[in-house]
Amino acid sequence: MKHKPRLTKPGAERRAFTPDNILTFTVPETHASGSDSDGDDNNDSNVILLDFLLASFPGAKRVTVKDYLKHRQVMVDGQITTQFDTPLAPGAVVRVNTSREFQVFSNPRLKIVYEDDHIIVVNKGYGLLSVASDAKKDGTAYSLLRDYVKRVDPRNKVFIVHRLDQQTSGLMMFAKTEQAKTAMQYNWNNMVLERTYVAVVEGYLDESEGTIRSYLAENSRHEVYSTDNPDEGKLAVTRYRTLEAGHGHTLVELSLDTGRKNQIRVHLKDTGHPIAGDKRYGARTTPIHRMALHARTLRFIHPVTRKDMNFSTPVPAIFRQLL
Repeated sequence: MKHKPRLTKPGAERRAFTPDNILTFTVPETHASGSDSDGDDNNDSNVILLDFLLASFPGAKRVTVKDYLKHRQVMVDGQITTQFDTPLAPGAVVRVNTSREFQVFSNPRLKIVYEDDHIIVVNKGYGLLSVASDAKKDGTAYSLLRDYVKRVDPRNKVFIVHRLDQQTSGLMMFAKTEQAKTAMQYNWNNMVLERTYVAVVEGYLDESEGTIRSYLAENSRHEVYSTDNPDEGKLAVTRYRTLEAGHGHTLVELSLDTGRKNQIRVHLKDTGHPIAGDKRYGARTTPIHRMALHARTLRFIHPVTRKDMNFSTPVPAIFRQLL
């Protein structure tokens, strides 16, 4: 018995994955149209992008090179450009993907700060879940990055290393390989050199700086609380110092000796000065309609290259407005 061929709508056929073929060129320091004999700097040392591409692809047709630009296959110093007359300074790095357009991540609530073959560091906006919950499976930081790396190559993966609360903004990292994930998760305290947060708390702290130490446990409602009983919870240590104060609020910087769930939120509640907007842990007001907690600095040893990786973000402007 013969089977009829399966018909599909035009354009619905599964397309084979086309891997990137990226060529990298660097504008030579001496690549110039010439400079004035009197030494005036009038940007004559710059070269036009289209001219540089034509020189870099001597056997290619002009229309082919222009198509690379048109279809977002040209990147200058990490930025996609479609402008043929973009000036290139000496030392500029030009990358051309001859297979397809560059896959670029873009999301208003999640920004990639750094990416290589092993890790991704992002700046997460408040209100965005780090990973899926029972109520929400997609539209999380994890799922957004997963979809992005699979557009680059369907075999790619993203692995969770640590998390930020939904209402906490700031820096966090994901692994792109099992090797990187394992190295970070099993050696977290040794690999992470510095993690600092900034928070705006209600009222004024009695001491401008200090250390908060307690054992943290979790009740049946998934609320974390402090206890003096080491058999009941796990040790948590938070260090803080005041940066600014005013209008009934204090901006504090916090560093963690331990990384317990909701550690900062609980410890600031314990001081009698909860984070502004954190009603779950004692805040009375929500002046900026979010919890005023931001992961400002993340410094760690790269899990593969062993380089010192140091990232920081500014204090959110809306935090300072509270002061």
